[in-house]
Amino acid sequence: MRRSLHVLAGLTLGSALVLPVGAAEAAPPPRPPGPAGYADVLDLHGVPAKALPPEVSDVNVFADQGAWHAYALPKPGDTSTYGGFTGPLYIAQEYPWWLSKAFSRITLSENGKEIDLASAASPRFTSLPGALRQTYDLPGLRLTLELRFASDRTALVRASVANTGRAPRTLHVGWTGELLRPDAEPMRGAPSLHATADGVAVAFAKVRKTWDYLTGGTERFEVRHDGPVRTTVTGDAYRTDLARPLTVAPHRSSALAWTESYTFTAAERSREDTAAPLRDPDRVIAATDERWRGYVAAVTRGVPADRRRLAVKSLETLVTNWRGPAGMLKHGGMTPSITYKWFTGGFWAWDTWKQAVGTARFAPALAESQIRSMFDYQVRADSKDRPQDAGMIPDCVFYNDPAQGGGNWNERNSKPPLAAWAVWEVYQRNGDAAFLREMYPKLVAYHDWWYRDRDHDHDGLAEYGATVDPANATPEDARQAAAWESGMDNAPRFDAALGTGVVENRDAGGRLVGYSLNQESVDLNSYLAAEDGYLAAIARRLGRGADADRWTARQRAVTAAVRKAMYDPATGYFYDTDLASGRRLTERGRGIEGAIPLWAGVAGGAEAAAVRGKLTDPGEFATKVPFATVAKSSPYFAPEEYWRGPVWLDQAYFALAGLQRYGYRRDAASLADRLRGSAAGLLGDAPIAENYDPLTGAALNSTNFSWSAALLLELG
Repeated sequence: MRRSLHVLAGLTLGSALVLPVGAAEAAPPPRPPGPAGYADVLDLHGVPAKALPPEVSDVNVFADQGAWHAYALPKPGDTSTYGGFTGPLYIAQEYPWWLSKAFSRITLSENGKEIDLASAASPRFTSLPGALRQTYDLPGLRLTLELRFASDRTALVRASVANTGRAPRTLHVGWTGELLRPDAEPMRGAPSLHATADGVAVAFAKVRKTWDYLTGGTERFEVRHDGPVRTTVTGDAYRTDLARPLTVAPHRSSALAWTESYTFTAAERSREDTAAPLRDPDRVIAATDERWRGYVAAVTRGVPADRRRLAVKSLETLVTNWRGPAGMLKHGGMTPSITYKWFTGGFWAWDTWKQAVGTARFAPALAESQIRSMFDYQVRADSKDRPQDAGMIPDCVFYNDPAQGGGNWNERNSKPPLAAWAVWEVYQRNGDAAFLREMYPKLVAYHDWWYRDRDHDHDGLAEYGATVDPANATPEDARQAAAWESGMDNAPRFDAALGTGVVENRDAGGRLVGYSLNQESVDLNSYLAAEDGYLAAIARRLGRGADADRWTARQRAVTAAVRKAMYDPATGYFYDTDLASGRRLTERGRGIEGAIPLWAGVAGGAEAAAVRGKLTDPGEFATKVPFATVAKSSPYFAPEEYWRGPVWLDQAYFALAGLQRYGYRRDAASLADRLRGSAAGLLGDAPIAENYDPLTGAALNSTNFSWSAALLLELG
């Protein structure tokens, strides 16, 4: 049982042990099964209809090791793709596209006649942790295909042809494939086929379509075989043939292997050793399977048997969303979702903090890399563009920055401060004190930025806001960016129609340094209080006692200020407050942000009891799927409108952990069970969604969502 994330100096409740939500202090559960016991935890069957996926793709995919291309399994009954893995889905720097329905489809022929894989008795298409598998039982033969990733640029496919009969079989082996060509200019001419000495390759033209397709003209997808082959290309189709017939003795099998690599630059290709996995595929397979055994053991340890498949589905979701370094992304990390157009080619700040916490359960080094991926772009004091923002972490960074034609990179705002929490949680998993030493000054600079550029009246309570940026040219632009900075983009509490606007922040010399909302937010200041505690814990671990005392004192001050200003005794809940008057904005209704003081340890006992009443009330937050982001009682409650009602699993996690923290363990366990059981498909093989309708349980918005998966792991 790990140490609680809440064991921090100066917190109101003191040190406490917090169990995963729904767990009980009992004898250890039976040892969970290995990876083979978790087949098809996520439905990965499907075939694309065209090159451009829907905005939310209807085919779930598998990737590993940070690869920028991914695959699915054939859809049973769609025999045109039998013998190949669906795709790949490749990321054109920032956007997902299908290269093919099945680019490398193996064919077997005997005596000049192709063996129809559709004639197999009940072909099996199976996903396993770390691998995709197909099995075809044919007359006298069994064909097995397995796909794993050898690196962050290369997939390894191995085919085994077993002779189950009594006589030798001499077979001709080939591969066929055809491009799914984009049907719109200028993307239409981007991919083109070329035969190579050991397989086939796809080259990509340079296309700079900011909101749809971005290639540099140096990308390449290449298939290499482990034996001599001949390839012919006809337009958008190719055929590769094994140079020699394959003879398989009775009750013996023969193996074939090939790699499928997707690289962005010539430099990447020169570094990518695709020959090594072909020389020794068994080594790659053994290493991959061992790594995944470790992953699965880590995420299922201590988890009740009926929740282990969900844990493994969460694991697979995170690993598939892992992207290795590429373009402007200097460290590997998790994108929010590979199956949503706008979430595939970059990293977001508060997504990263939450994803790192979940990832640390099975891959702490990757969690560290995620955190570094955002701090790579922490604004420095010597910045030429925005020195006033020294210490700030941008909202999101992508493969392309704006100078390269990228439209998704965003420095108009930051995101809620949870970085010290993430760093401390990773340290709790791996004990890497060097990581604490590396991150501590950067965390301090980020924390200080909030109070320097986001505390308009210098009262110790900060506001969400916006940066001095060309995209924040008008007050409405700045208000929108400030709402984004909260992460709760369109929450009612930020509505302009309800009085939300911005004020200018200026330094001592009168220079404009940013904008603040005209309200102080309860979640922001609770997060900042928690960050004070984590910074104190880090400082103490590093032997910085004076720093730790300073952080603890600040934490106590912020805690007292939040209680005094933001808790409303009349309604028993926490609210944002008006910047000018200090009035609590109760008329905007209750939002889930009022539960953050419990997670952060800011609430007093009586206050926590009152908030607990709202969190467990079916007319407030205890909806069919708890916890709605806006209370059901609110006049602005809209169950399907992004941050105006749907259940986000990060906020559910904070609410559940807050209930636990204040001793309401039965409530937390009951509500966590209700959440898992009521959110559509969560305990089945459906993808984990971005959010859920609190009244019906329907999955909403993007699929295969990383922070949902990460915090499901934390719930246990």
